[in-house]
Amino acid sequence: MSSQHQNHTSEVPAVGADSPFRREHAARDEAPQFVLPLVVRIEKAEPPARTDALETAARAVLVLLTDERSRGEGEWAEAVRDWQDARIRKVVRRARGAEWRKAGTLPGITVHGDMAEVRVFPPVPLDGWPKELAKLQVSGTDLDDPEPAPPAAPGTAVLWLNPELEMSAGKAMAQAGHAAQLAWWELTAAERAAWQGSGFRLAVRTAPRERWSELSGSGLPVVRDAGFTEIAPGSATVVADHPALRARLTGGVPH
Repeated sequence: MSSQHQNHTSEVPAVGADSPFRREHAARDEAPQFVLPLVVRIEKAEPPARTDALETAARAVLVLLTDERSRGEGEWAEAVRDWQDARIRKVVRRARGAEWRKAGTLPGITVHGDMAEVRVFPPVPLDGWPKELAKLQVSGTDLDDPEPAPPAAPGTAVLWLNPELEMSAGKAMAQAGHAAQLAWWELTAAERAAWQGSGFRLAVRTAPRERWSELSGSGLPVVRDAGFTEIAPGSATVVADHPALRARLTGGVPH
């Protein structure tokens, strides 16, 4: 793959506990492959902070999943089902200026963070990207945090990044989206409604090195990457630490 068209692609099996789309490995891989496009706005003069972009991408995935167009007989529902039938592959690309404005003309949802803007689109066939998105790229641009992110507020879902892995901003955005989606699948209807009612409040943080082993082995949802870009296959990239899921594991109450 040339650097001109390099994508930050990430995918994991669709294996949420209550997902209606659970399939055996072979069936998933033989199904037509779809991808969820996410485009992050990165203007030269004012790029978003890295953590803000990661959190906005994670919320964008949840906003897409819960949009009425993605459910039941909605206009995006079939594409969403086809996507989750296979692998929940996500591709993050960047845009600015006229490219961003063109992306905004396609059906999708723009989600805003503190400064970040991410537009999420209904899933498309792996080889069937709209031309306005197909020419976009992420390679050559990364994002930084001007200062360390503060501790997450109590009661917030935290998506913990593996401190042992180096990931580009695009890769990390896709991984954070996976983690949010896996957490969503594990929640009850009431827990989902509460999270949605909060505007999908969440934080993305790098786990302390001394806590990663405990987090990744705790029983909380763990994203394991397919290994197509940047990192080794099977690498644990993110742990989804939602208060309701932690309470269920510990026999306590969310806090």
